Amino acid sequence: MSGAAARPLSGQVCLVTGASRGIGKGIALQLSEAGGTVYITGRQREALEKTAAEVQGRGGRCVPVVCDSSSEEEVAALFERLKQEQAGRLDLLVNNAFSGVSALSKEMGTPFWESPPTLWDDINNAGLRGHYIFSVHAARLMVPAGRGLIVIISSPGGLRYMFDVPYGVGKAACDRLAADCAVELRSFGVACVALWPGLVRTESLEKEAEVQSGPVYEKLREKLPIIAESIEVSGKCVVGLATDPHIMQHSGKVMLSPELAQRYQFKDVDGKDVFNYISVRNILTELMPKLSVFFRLIPGFITIPKWVLALYSSKFSVYPPIQPLSLKSSKKA
Repeated sequence: MSGAAARPLSGQVCLVTGASRGIGKGIALQLSEAGGTVYITGRQREALEKTAAEVQGRGGRCVPVVCDSSSEEEVAALFERLKQEQAGRLDLLVNNAFSGVSALSKEMGTPFWESPPTLWDDINNAGLRGHYIFSVHAARLMVPAGRGLIVIISSPGGLRYMFDVPYGVGKAACDRLAADCAVELRSFGVACVALWPGLVRTESLEKEAEVQSGPVYEKLREKLPIIAESIEVSGKCVVGLATDPHIMQHSGKVMLSPELAQRYQFKDVDGKDVFNYISVRNILTELMPKLSVFFRLIPGFITIPKWVLALYSSKFSVYPPIQPLSLKSSKKA
């Protein structure tokens, strides 16, 4: 393989928010391996610099920048630095920052009317408003250049109820942010997409599964080794999108990690196939495990069409809404 083919992002400037750990770290690792100059942001300098050293070890250049995604001043300062150090060049922005993990875990199962209103800010300040702020600044560099890609990390929580109200609203808004930004950016040659990873083996998820008790976490511990993808799968997805000559055809759309694994023909870092969470075989096996021996006969590439997912999740759907597994007892008047 030629050097250009092995390092397709050589000479390109990338920015990944919330990259100290988890999905953001995995994305930065893959971008560096592809030869990109990768700026990474986070709020804790020590963790950020540790990740930067690991990212740089993959072959590209990594620049750690302490930046709170919810602070307009800090974000503006970061982009001023980009203008000075990279002559205003930015090829790729990945909006990944999310500061609501601990709050989400703490309030899990609590009805929204009994949760503190600050839960909304914990989940959506960095993870939605921050994405918008970063996208504004990125577009100001990309539009004059006539090229660029903005990726917004979202989740199936934008499709149907997941975890709680602020989370679902935030993820639905992330998907809409990608779609509407794409409309205004299209004529300038800049693409914007949302990316839905599957269940990801992040450090925080593995820790939660290990220390928490109850049937939900028991099932999670059982399923993690089978269906969870590594943090670098999202990175491989982003590299694929960033090097796709037909990326404008996908602008405004929601892209799924297993879908991109098939399109760009990659596997997880352990050599396994990326678990396809919209595969008919996998869905039926999950719903009716006792019949899994029969479902194995269904080819894995047969998936639920996206239009079916959209129809089922439509605001005008005739189907009943998904109910949470359990809510803590509501206080009675």
